[in-house]
Amino acid sequence: MPDTAWPAPFTDPDVTAKGETRASVAFKGLKTLWFNTGTLCNIECVNCYIESSPKNDRLVYLTPQDAAPYLDEIDAMGAGPVEIGFTGGEPYLNPHMNTLAAMALERGHEALVLTNAMRPMMRPGVQDGLADLQRRFGPRLTLRVSLDHYTPALHDAERGAGAFDETLKGLAWLVQNGVRLSVAGRKAMAESEAEARAGFAALFARLGADIPADDPGRLVLFPEMDPEGAPPEITTACWGILKLDPATIMCASSRMVVRRKGADRASVISCTLLPYDEAFELGQTLGDSLAPVKLKHKFCAQFCVLGGASCSA
Repeated sequence: MPDTAWPAPFTDPDVTAKGETRASVAFKGLKTLWFNTGTLCNIECVNCYIESSPKNDRLVYLTPQDAAPYLDEIDAMGAGPVEIGFTGGEPYLNPHMNTLAAMALERGHEALVLTNAMRPMMRPGVQDGLADLQRRFGPRLTLRVSLDHYTPALHDAERGAGAFDETLKGLAWLVQNGVRLSVAGRKAMAESEAEARAGFAALFARLGADIPADDPGRLVLFPEMDPEGAPPEITTACWGILKLDPATIMCASSRMVVRRKGADRASVISCTLLPYDEAFELGQTLGDSLAPVKLKHKFCAQFCVLGGASCSA
């Protein structure tokens, strides 16, 4: 009999290139709803997960009118309070960012904003709004600052000359104003996880920042992603082999709202890392988005299953 012609890796939603059954992740309940505030960014990183840059406007600025129906849905589902995450691009380029955070916080949710803490966040109007949110909501607002390494050389290799010093100025301002903080680094830039956490701990101590470096929710070390890499596909057998519960995978409990350039309204996708892949677009409402997610992208393997990472706190 002739050999069966299986599909290329990460193409068929149900079958891998070896003819095995592809794994999927069932939705178990909402813990985090992400809003992508837009893909424009003040810098262009070497290995940005979603290719944000000063020119990439494939996802446009999200508005309060875009976000409100999804917050209403959470209330209608009885799913709250949850974590509302804001990512980009650089969220503080979006003129509505402080308003969006306030909308989430006023409904009793926690807000997590991912930022590089550089010039967009340091504009006086943005600072005034942040200080007001901190006064009103205290530790329910967290800013997660991107700091790829605790040394300037490795951070600047990713983000450009001078980026480390500029980010530290933003971190210092946040510390002075009592904003609850976490930091996101990258595993590939570390000597080992233990050494990396020790290095970050020393930096936080110098800054006077109350960020426990041994807490993986406050110092998040992400795996490096390789768009050209060839990770193994995840099959249904992998859960047992890896001794991994699919309910721990990010898409079991989170979704992300985006608005594409030219679209007449926002939509929901399954993953913060895959905003351009139509296979991960799940509909225009949260209710539409609750179907199982088939792990048919290499980032599913690299970041979530094998990398053990999650964008949520």
